[in-house]
Amino acid sequence: MSFCQTFQDTVAKHPTRIALRNSEGTVVITYAEYAKRVHQIAAGFHELGVRRGDTVALMLTNRPEFHLVDTALLHLGAVPFSVYNTSSVDQIAYLFENAGNSVVMCEEQFLGTIAEAAGKVRGKIEHILKVEELADLEQSDGDDFNFEASWRAVEPDDLMTIIYTSGTTGPPKGVELTHANVAFSIESALKVPEISRAAEGTRALSYLPDAHLANRWLAHYVPVAMGMTVTTLADTKQLAPTIAALKPTMLLGVPMVWYKFKAGLEAAVAAEEGPKAKLINWALDVGSQQADALIAGRSMPPLLKAQHAIADKLVLSKLRERVGLDQMLLAVSGAAPVSPDALKFFISLGLPMAEGWGMSESCLVGTLTPLEHPRPGTVGKPLPGVEVRIADDGELLVKSAGVMRGYRNSPAQTAEAIDPEGWLHTGDVATIDQDGYVVIVDRKKELIINAAGKNMSPTNIESAIQVECGLIGSVIAIGDLRPYVTALVCLDPEASAGVDDAAALVQVEAAVERANAGLSRVEQIKRFKIVPNAWEAGGDELTPTMKLKRKPIAEKYSDLIDELYATDDRKK
Repeated sequence: MSFCQTFQDTVAKHPTRIALRNSEGTVVITYAEYAKRVHQIAAGFHELGVRRGDTVALMLTNRPEFHLVDTALLHLGAVPFSVYNTSSVDQIAYLFENAGNSVVMCEEQFLGTIAEAAGKVRGKIEHILKVEELADLEQSDGDDFNFEASWRAVEPDDLMTIIYTSGTTGPPKGVELTHANVAFSIESALKVPEISRAAEGTRALSYLPDAHLANRWLAHYVPVAMGMTVTTLADTKQLAPTIAALKPTMLLGVPMVWYKFKAGLEAAVAAEEGPKAKLINWALDVGSQQADALIAGRSMPPLLKAQHAIADKLVLSKLRERVGLDQMLLAVSGAAPVSPDALKFFISLGLPMAEGWGMSESCLVGTLTPLEHPRPGTVGKPLPGVEVRIADDGELLVKSAGVMRGYRNSPAQTAEAIDPEGWLHTGDVATIDQDGYVVIVDRKKELIINAAGKNMSPTNIESAIQVECGLIGSVIAIGDLRPYVTALVCLDPEASAGVDDAAALVQVEAAVERANAGLSRVEQIKRFKIVPNAWEAGGDELTPTMKLKRKPIAEKYSDLIDELYATDDRKK
């Protein structure tokens, strides 16, 4: 089934249900209105010459119009793809060359960048449209356009979108996903009770970039399939208050989002005094015991069960409500490994939280930890229809109907990624335990091999530090071919505002010491430095999806890193 058919089925089933709204509440669109505008926008693009198989670039913040335009283009059989809003002119030009699009829709704030990028592209960009003028596009008379015939002609094997990887190790690769890939991924996920229960007609929040498949999938494709209401948030600085007000029922967050929630709750708890503080700490201890039992697969003793009911009613439910997570049916951490301690913390609060693993090349579908049998430190078990195995060199291989068609215009890279038997080589080193839970060790190309030949996971070290201190925005572990491990620490600008350098150093040093206590001797951070500048998504140090650009960081901060191996002082 094509996504167009899925959309039309949902519209017929839930015409009056709210489909899209912005975080301010000034835009509210029902499914019936959504369908009407999709028809009008599709007619407008058709009048411009957009046809089946044509690629169209979108450079938009999170807003309802993204969903309208993307879905309209799909009904033409066209292939919309998103551009990260932090992309440079040269990066955008590269994407345009690779995708071969002749049409772009963007916001007025990106118009100059898009125009400059278009000037660098050999293939002519014929139309640059402003989303602010979308109403003009919707005025097409559509006399020569048969909308129903158009969307009914879309086949499952037709290309649906291109997801450009974040490019941590080179230029972005264009992951080609078909309607069939997306249909399988949704079907597979909805066979999991935790996901289907959370998705049916509930509230989702779109705040991650739409160029990231995680947001497209969980805040665009799945909501259409399940008739959910999507609230769009353009300014991620308003994430915490928006979640508190919206009370979403399903939410995907990268580890940094969950770490901020954890730090905020811990700070609020630490500020309490007297009997109230004792009650909160007792409740948290009871929650921790309950989480231990759940993780170990033990049933709770009657006394603990009774205590937990009281703790949840008096304290834990109030903490969840404080941050807007009290109506959550499924919270997922993904895109990077989350600290097992952080995952246990949220389970202790009574949050139905799981860790998932997937990648653009697998159409996001991979593994998920079962809510009733969580196992922090793993990414859970394969979803229905997904096969996994470990190659001789330790690499995780995946096979399913969700695996991409290939990398756009890159047959050699496609052949490297997908072997003749259909196994996707993920690039992740992993293990599978006796119960079928997958443990991701690290990216195959990112493992630290120290001077003594010891292999270590940098992300394991980094997450151990980051979860210990709310001031920390990013950490990179250094140690390849070195005698010991060091780190560069970047403070979160918001969290560290008003904290002087000396106080920040003390807090980070304490966090490193706590993290080291849980790491093996060879993994422990011997020295660190706090970098003077903030690291921003899409900048020199981080990809648009907040992944570390390890090689560029090593080059940019080479002098600072050399100092870490030339002095015995642990200091900023």
